[in-house]
Amino acid sequence: MPVRLLLLALGTFAVGTDTMVMAGILGPIADDLGVSVTAAGQLVTVFALGYALLAPPLAAFTAHWPRRRLLLTALTVFGAANALSALAPDYETLLATRVLAAAGAALYTPTANAVATTLVAPERRGRALATVLGGMTVATALGVPVGTWVGRADWRLTMWLVTALGAVALAGLGLLLRELPAPAAAPGLRDRLAPLRDRRVLGAAATTLVFFLAFQSVYIYLATAVAPATGGRAERLSLVLLVAGVASVGGSWLGGRLVDRIGVRRVLLAGSAVAALAFTALPWAGRSMPGALAYAVVTPLAGWAVSVALPHRLASLDPGNAQLLISLNSSALYLGTAAGGAAGSAAVALLGGRWFPLAATVLALVAAATAWATTRGAGPVRSGEAPAPAVVEPAAR
Repeated sequence: MPVRLLLLALGTFAVGTDTMVMAGILGPIADDLGVSVTAAGQLVTVFALGYALLAPPLAAFTAHWPRRRLLLTALTVFGAANALSALAPDYETLLATRVLAAAGAALYTPTANAVATTLVAPERRGRALATVLGGMTVATALGVPVGTWVGRADWRLTMWLVTALGAVALAGLGLLLRELPAPAAAPGLRDRLAPLRDRRVLGAAATTLVFFLAFQSVYIYLATAVAPATGGRAERLSLVLLVAGVASVGGSWLGGRLVDRIGVRRVLLAGSAVAALAFTALPWAGRSMPGALAYAVVTPLAGWAVSVALPHRLASLDPGNAQLLISLNSSALYLGTAAGGAAGSAAVALLGGRWFPLAATVLALVAAATAWATTRGAGPVRSGEAPAPAVVEPAAR
């Protein structure tokens, strides 16, 4: 396997870890900066919102940059932002650094996927993409629990860990990646947003947004939901997150095969229903470690299966514009994550630390209803009926 692909994957591993590791260190951050856990949860919200809103204009603005320069610039911004996060003296400064980190991530991830396809022969492009995207998956399975464990005494060490990962990727790519000019006919911002005029695209994007709104409203505050089981011990929370990460890998594998076998619509409906049941059970499951671990297995299996089906559905609507549609799916995904942080915070405030997952139950059912209404009569879309999307960004945890 080319070393350059592994370095690209290391970059996506750093980005993936940074995206969600905050969920495991909200308590230490809140204690250190003198804010509530729900306020600390907004750090995830501003990162996700920054990614969603900045990705389209940044992609358009840098469309004609040489790819090597763009990758190195993105990792430089990302690394500097995480170093500033580690040094942040107060909550407001930390919020600002998370927006800057989101800008670097929004520049890096799509570019890394595009560059991966230029480093190998055409018949190996799928495997190249899988390698780079695997960095995000491994971040969920390994980066988040390790980052949580590292930050158990001082959350700033977690930020330095992410900074170091980005720095290694930056140095490696700077030394080993040859110049790769951007395509001459890169789409502008107006072209990127044009598919939103299609009602089918809007329906699919709405499903993505609502599903991740439900999912992340619990994941971001999972430490609160399983506090009775973990007793506030970082090593127990790390174990729950590790199990969830491993189950995420299994869910991604399962989702791809289920889409091939039973179609996108059935995967969306079944996955949303299973997630709703899991959220409903969490107030009781979170009281013990066996229950918390069972939740950590079932929910990511359902979530990552749906994560595979969502971009596949969008790409199948217009295979010729698959990459643009996938980028819109990614923006909807991060908007849902951002809204999930706010929704989870409100649910904790209104329902309390035990019962707030019930709000996610309602949201998951809304996502299922949206999927049902917007796919009615479309028939089962299987991967053999449309070209595979060029870029898929996973995010359900």
